[in-house]
Amino acid sequence: MDKYYIYGVNFKDNGKIYNFKSKVKCPINVTVITETEKGEQFGRVVSYIKDSNIKNYEELKDIIRISTKNDYETYLKNLRDAESALKESREIVKELGLDMKIINATYTFDRKQLIFNFLADERVDFRELAKRLASVYRTRIELRQIGARDKAREIGGVGSCGEKICCAKFLNHIESVSMNMAKNQGLALNPAKINGLCGRLLCCLTYEDEEYLACNKGMPDIGEYIETEKGKGPVISKDILNRSYKVLVNNEKIDISLGDCNGCTK
Repeated sequence: MDKYYIYGVNFKDNGKIYNFKSKVKCPINVTVITETEKGEQFGRVVSYIKDSNIKNYEELKDIIRISTKNDYETYLKNLRDAESALKESREIVKELGLDMKIINATYTFDRKQLIFNFLADERVDFRELAKRLASVYRTRIELRQIGARDKAREIGGVGSCGEKICCAKFLNHIESVSMNMAKNQGLALNPAKINGLCGRLLCCLTYEDEEYLACNKGMPDIGEYIETEKGKGPVISKDILNRSYKVLVNNEKIDISLGDCNGCTK
């Protein structure tokens, strides 16, 4: 069996990381030409992965070669041409009166495909647009509708924390975020507080959800009646991470601490 090295490669800064196999060693941060389902792509090696950690690694697509100076010049030309195609596509969208907004355009390295990402509130009949674009650029056209989170990643911005939004800064995979995560963390369910720039739930709600779930085990719910040394009363507030809560008994607030839990990492 051939010896392969497995590497994580992305095709844009902070983009999703894909695994590829290579017969030669590749330094981290070197740029490479890879084989993909859409054709050849220009990417960057960002991680090394032991083949024992990947099932059926022989089936992974190949890193064809470490890129050359000519490859890099081709990549830059593709970027310039894709930017020109983006402007042209927006003009055609306006001319056709389509209710859609094209966010970006990307050529595969071998120019076998020209891919456009767009936003639209509803389904759009873009057949005429695809036909017009194909007649201009003489390659396969792919029009891909993306969601609000993907738009935020493409455009970027500053979150309520004062930092660059996570999806544009370092997240290479956007996890599923649920309202239960906000509830688990005792947050007020105010959209202005728990939604990001994309209008969806904050990605950072996923970061500490496990910790909150572990620390909340054995904790009473707000409003639940608890027996204390001074009598019985409802829980009026709680600090999940410190595993403490307050009980109101005869208009007096009683502090109760449960101590650390085994599942907490703080």
